[in-house]
Amino acid sequence: MASAAENKDQQHPQEKNDKDIVERLLREEPSNRHYAELARLRIRYCSFPGAREIQQNLDAILQRWQMTEEQLFELTRQIHATGQVYKRGNNSQGQDDWS
Repeated sequence: MASAAENKDQQHPQEKNDKDIVERLLREEPSNRHYAELARLRIRYCSFPGAREIQQNLDAILQRWQMTEEQLFELTRQIHATGQVYKRGNNSQGQDDWS
């Protein structure tokens, strides 16, 4: 039998920053960087036990952009193969934010 602690949603350490990114994706039209951000966040929150609002908004963005997750990942693989979407120094830590 699972304990109450095992069933409790967790808060992701990047959740506050990610909410800002998700809000921007909900407002703006898709671009190569937006596709890459959406794919990155889909990977980050896949099966994450929490951040339900972010997960629901990521689903809504995919629907709005009329894409499946597989189409998104295929597109972002192409984007990353042809150029660097994320450049060092674009975030405050000076490192990529993938975890």
